[in-house]
Amino acid sequence: MNPDRWQLRLYVAGNTPKSVTALANLKRYCETHLEGRYELEVIDLLKHPQLAAGDQILAIPTLVRKVPVPVRKIIGDLSNEEKVLVGLDLKPVK
Repeated sequence: MNPDRWQLRLYVAGNTPKSVTALANLKRYCETHLEGRYELEVIDLLKHPQLAAGDQILAIPTLVRKVPVPVRKIIGDLSNEEKVLVGLDLKPVK
């Protein structure tokens, strides 16, 4: 596994406005800050509810950073770019 490669997993529930917004925001941030260095897996819990237990998902949408470790989670539609970048440890806290 490439240590410079980020593994992100976004948990959503169907095609709700929040889920669509979260995915659009996340893709934009990844293309801006991690271009060519990330893998994004989107898991729809309406189709695969059993997958929520593995990452202990309690709310949706939830973004999970699997790699690099430690695992980090961000809940919500990811509309606050600064909060997302700090949460993912892509940007230092000011």
